[in-house]
Amino acid sequence: MIKLNCDIGESFGIWQLNDDSKIMPLIDMANIACGFHASDPLNIQKSIELAKRFNIKIGAHPSYPDLVGFGRRTIKCSLEEIKAIFIYQIGALRAIANKNGTDISYVKPHGALYNDMMNNIEIFEALVSALREYDKSLKLMVLSSNKNKKLKDIAKDIELIFEVFADRNYTDDGFLVPRGKKDAVITDISLVIKRVKDILNNQIIYSINNRALKLSADTICVHGDNQEALNLVKAIKEVLDNEN
Repeated sequence: MIKLNCDIGESFGIWQLNDDSKIMPLIDMANIACGFHASDPLNIQKSIELAKRFNIKIGAHPSYPDLVGFGRRTIKCSLEEIKAIFIYQIGALRAIANKNGTDISYVKPHGALYNDMMNNIEIFEALVSALREYDKSLKLMVLSSNKNKKLKDIAKDIELIFEVFADRNYTDDGFLVPRGKKDAVITDISLVIKRVKDILNNQIIYSINNRALKLSADTICVHGDNQEALNLVKAIKEVLDNEN
């Protein structure tokens, strides 16, 4: 059964991004910001409380240290630095989860770190190594692509969760259209619904040039900062409930 995940808890201080209290009950998995691209200790606390209340699986959503750029800029770091900032954020989120009588079950890198993980095998290996050294029971969420088998072989004892994006356009080679490009983000609900049905029924997602990409999917993502996030989540949940 394909699960619905959402990047969530990305408010910061007095700045509020979407209404997590309305989104959280509709999803299966919450990728909660850890403070390096968004959020802060109090907002993390609120996100954990919401996830626990609605029995949602909690995932850490770590990034490069880039609050100003919302984690969407590559920060030049050594592999050892990447491993350290990765575990630092996971540990912070887990501490708050444990304090509230719950725990995290997976990790999904955010933004530029996610993209770099998919485009640079050394960074992927570093993140896998970090999880293996910290807690190899934690799963790692990655972009479903033609690299799935290769990534599985590298990850070995770290279980991977393969995701596709309902609200992002893909290039012809199966990766996400960069956000700086036109039409990178999809807000048209009818188009998103069609994409979800294509994934469910045919394991296909169409690229921005209408090329059919065969992708296996464990989960479908909606970005919490999408201006139509709540409406998209509602629509996708309805499709998943009817089709799964």
